[in-house]
Order: sequence, then structure tokens, then C-alpha cells
Amino acid sequence: MSMGDKIKNAAEDLLGKGKEATGNVTDNNDLKAEGQADQASASTKQTGEKVKDAAKNVFGS
Repeated sequence: MSMGDKIKNAAEDLLGKGKEATGNVTDNNDLKAEGQADQASASTKQTGEKVKDAAKNVFGS
């Protein structure tokens, strides 16, 4: 996983956590759900990048 991808994924996760927290405080379920979706998206991307890295290590590409 490139450093740029790691930073983007971490930023998306952090933004999602912020949205979720704001949604909790303001009792805004839509914002809370959007934050959770952002976090899930970041997690999925991180997993995909880890799989790519593992394949590179196995196949030496």
C-alpha cells in the first residue's frame, strides 16, 4: 500500500468518525449513518490494499 493511499484511507476514516460523533451529539441519524459509511469505506479500501500487498509479496510482482 502506498503512503498516499494510507493517508487517504486514514483521513476518510477520521472524517467518518467526526461525522458520526457530530451526528450523535446533534441527534442527526443521517449524519451518523454517513459517518459510519465513510468508516466502512475506508476499512474496505485498507483491506483491499493489504490484499494487494500480500499478493505482491507472494508473487514477487
